[in-house]
Amino acid sequence: MSATSFTAAMVQMRTRLLPEHSLEQGTRLILEAAAAGADYVQTPEVSNMMQTGRQGLFEHIASEADDKSLKAYQALAAELKIHLHIGSLAVKASPERAANRSFLIGPDGSVIASYDKIHMFDIDLGNGESYRESANYQAGETAVISDLPWGRIGLTICYDMRFPALYRALAESGASFLTAPSAFTRKTGEAHWHTLLRARAIENGCFMFAAAQGGVHENKRETYGHSLIVDPWGVVLAEADGNEPGIILAKIDVAAVGTARKAIPSLQHGRRFSVTDTKAGSEHLHLVRGSA
Repeated sequence: MSATSFTAAMVQMRTRLLPEHSLEQGTRLILEAAAAGADYVQTPEVSNMMQTGRQGLFEHIASEADDKSLKAYQALAAELKIHLHIGSLAVKASPERAANRSFLIGPDGSVIASYDKIHMFDIDLGNGESYRESANYQAGETAVISDLPWGRIGLTICYDMRFPALYRALAESGASFLTAPSAFTRKTGEAHWHTLLRARAIENGCFMFAAAQGGVHENKRETYGHSLIVDPWGVVLAEADGNEPGIILAKIDVAAVGTARKAIPSLQHGRRFSVTDTKAGSEHLHLVRGSA
């Protein structure tokens, strides 16, 4: 490991209904990634349990301070001396609401940063498939960026990736690495997964790290898998083969960020502009995109 390169690993899981079983699976795969030389390891969204019903969710979640999975992953990161990014855990935020919270854990086992998913997945996909994340979870309000030994990393979760302004804000704040640990549905994954992740990488000149859930879960939800590592030019460096649990790894050359941004310096070219509504005559809606 050096200051200019590191090995990143994405852990693809098929999270179980109960945290204890999910922790066993996650621990096994993280150990495998570390043994393969990973310096930074990311797990998917909801790494502790795949509960869609309110009763089951609130029966098994705990507060951040009492969450056994988080404590175990902190100990594991310290044992392995790695940066461990738990894509998210469902934790209790209040008696009525959970939080979909990501944790970046340092090699000493301390939580360096945490992030609550901002955009709630409230979707009707047809054929009876619908999701109402906001029914059980409270949305986060703050974007989060943190430091790794190799550069700055921006934290997001799953559905966030459909909102490019969030990623632009993180890139403009100095992020070289953007993250999107996910539990994409099979339907939306087949249509949009690769395109969205490559677009976020290209438009910001950042690496994109996205560990995913994959396969048919115990609650019958089906997730897409295909965990990805994408470079700042939009090239897929590593991809999981389908939806089976496992790991993927890639060597990350940090200099690739500067090379991509020099070739296409879009982060420097953002301008303020306004939108004129022709139906409203001279009325203008002022928006901000990019840098001043």
